[in-house]
Parts: sequence; C-alpha cells; structure tokens
Amino acid sequence: MIPTSAPSLTETEFAAMHKAVDSHWLTAGPINNEFEKALGAFTGHTYVHTCNSGSSANLLAVASLVEAGFWKRGDEIITAACCFPTTLNPLLLYGLVPVFVDVEIPTYNVSQQTLDRAIGPKTRGVMLAHTLGNPYDFSLPSDVTLVEDCCDALGATSRGIHVGHIGRLATCSFFPAHHITTGEGGAVFTNDRDLASVVESVRDWGRDCWCEPGKENTCGKRFSWEWESLPAGYDHKYTYTRLGFNLKFTEIQAACGRAQIERLGSFVESRRRNFRYLRDRLSSVGEHIILPLYSEGASPFGFPITIKETGQRKDLQEYLKQEGIDSRLIFAGNITKQPYMKGRDFKISGDLNNTDKIMNDSLWIGCHPSLTQDNLEYMATKVETFFGRF
Repeated sequence: MIPTSAPSLTETEFAAMHKAVDSHWLTAGPINNEFEKALGAFTGHTYVHTCNSGSSANLLAVASLVEAGFWKRGDEIITAACCFPTTLNPLLLYGLVPVFVDVEIPTYNVSQQTLDRAIGPKTRGVMLAHTLGNPYDFSLPSDVTLVEDCCDALGATSRGIHVGHIGRLATCSFFPAHHITTGEGGAVFTNDRDLASVVESVRDWGRDCWCEPGKENTCGKRFSWEWESLPAGYDHKYTYTRLGFNLKFTEIQAACGRAQIERLGSFVESRRRNFRYLRDRLSSVGEHIILPLYSEGASPFGFPITIKETGQRKDLQEYLKQEGIDSRLIFAGNITKQPYMKGRDFKISGDLNNTDKIMNDSLWIGCHPSLTQDNLEYMATKVETFFGRF
C-alpha cells in the first residue's frame, strides 16, 4: 500500500533517542531546550514551547489567550467549516462561539473577502489552519487576534517569512504524518514575551514558577513570595495562578525532533517537487478534476483532488485502495454536519457551498518525501485510468 503519509527516520534519529534514554532524564530537559531553540531559528519565532501533540498545541493556544484576557466566554471566533476537529474543539471547550465560514476551491483556504464579511461587533478572534500546507495571507483589525494552525504547514512561507507571523500565536504538530515527527508532539510559537510566559504556565500545570525542569529558585525568592490567600512564603514551585494542564514534551521526543529538523529543508523541497509532478501529470484529466492551486511558498502536506462530477469520490477511493494506493478525505468535510456538533452553539456566516462540495467530492493522496518516482508515476497513472485516460 502506498500511504498518504509516512515518517522518514534514519539511524541518526534512533541513536539520538537512545542517547536520551541513557541520560535517564525522560521529561522535558536540556535536549528539549535545544529543540525549541532550533524550531525558533527555523521559523523565526522568539519563543517556542513544545507540548505533547498538535491538538494539545491548539488547546494550549486557546487556553492561553483566555487566561491572558484576549478572549472570554461568549466571544465570537471565526474559523473554517472545512477543518480538522481539534482546530475547533478548544473554542467549544472554552465557551467561545465559532463563526463558520466557507473556503475557496482550489486553494482550500478562507479568502480575505470572506473574513471581512464575517467580522462583526462580537468578533474577537480568528483560528484557521493553513489547509494541507497551503499558506493563507490576509490582514485583520488590531482588536481581532489570530491563531495560525500550522500543523500541516511546517516549512511553508508567506510574504517571504515562515507561516505563524501574522498571528499572535501559531501551532504545529509532530505526528508521524506531518513534516517532521517525534511520534506524538506539537508546539506553540509566538513573538510576544508576555504571552509566551502564559503559554509556559498553562502548559506546566498553571504554576506561577518559571524554573526549568531540574532547577529551583530561579526567581531568587522561592520562599519569599506573598499572596493574599496563601500563607506567607508559600513555596513558589507550588503556587498556581492560572488554570493549566500538564502538556509537556519528553526528552526522547525532543531528541528525535532535534535530528529531524536538520532534514526539514530537504523534506519540504521533496514535498514541493512531488506536488508539482502530480499537478503537472494530472492536468491530463483536468476535465474531470479540479487541480489544487498552491502558492509558491507552500509546504504541501498532501495533494488534494476535487472531482467535478458529484458522486464519484467513493468509487475513486475504493478503486485506488484496490490498486494499492491509500487516500484521505479533507478532514471533517463540513464539520457543522458531524454528529458531535448537534446542539452546539455556533454561527454560520454566508453559505458553505464549497465546503459541502469538498465534503462530497474531495480527497487527497500523498506527496510526502518517502515516495519514489515510481510511486508517483503509478499513482498518477491509476487516477488517469479511473477517469478513462487509458
């Protein structure tokens, strides 16, 4: 089976993970610090905080904005109806009101015009993914806070810089399907120093203390802090000023990621090259499918295909599966129609016609670095065959 996604691991990654195990320091520590710095250097962000998954990164971003006072229960947050659930779910968990908007085909992203129409008096934020690694680019009013979900877009650029810089916070994922992997894992990026301290606190149980693992009394007054509701000199390591979680990384994950990031540039180039091949080759059946339109700075996560004639998607997926080619839907399709959304508090701005088209007629196939040229040619040939090209 030719998979839609596959990690690329070498002996370098395995050796790094073994070394981390041998250090007997299992939770986030010195290697994690190195990994966070390397991520920041690659993306151009000053502050990077790893966590245990990309989904947790989205939760951490939303929770931090709530704890910092940017968002509060009842605020309206614009998001795409064509999304992965964990881009949306933190909004629901914190009592924020999603305002769903449509995406465009063939970019699969929300347009500036659609956003402008959706912004209302209660709009306080936007939370959007760069769909399948295709970066969006837009401007927002200063009182509207953007979270960029970059989980599918590590390595993508917009305006000549890495994605994640038009938002106040950005997230990414290191699940095996993504651009680099640590098994499970994710991160939150920001250039806002004050907000970075909130992210760290919320990730680490909500504690006020900012000592790194294995260290203490960084503030120099561990037993001298005073809080109105606590005994004088209460241990700062056990003082909690925010509602938090334990979403931390491990040294083993960080070791894998530290080795992987050295290869990220080549991974992105391979994805772009494979994407271009599929797009050029499948133009032969352009009368049957809508070819994706990606920007020059894209870091393709997959190759999306939208079938022009409704009703063929299931047949195409089954045919590809029979021929040894795996495929995936574009996440939840129209998430407002997913069973778990029944009875939830949300709004819809405009129509969701393109989202419904994607729900019914779109899929994606792989363009990851592990694919060989023979794989790509075989995949393209089978799609062409399905549509009667041969």
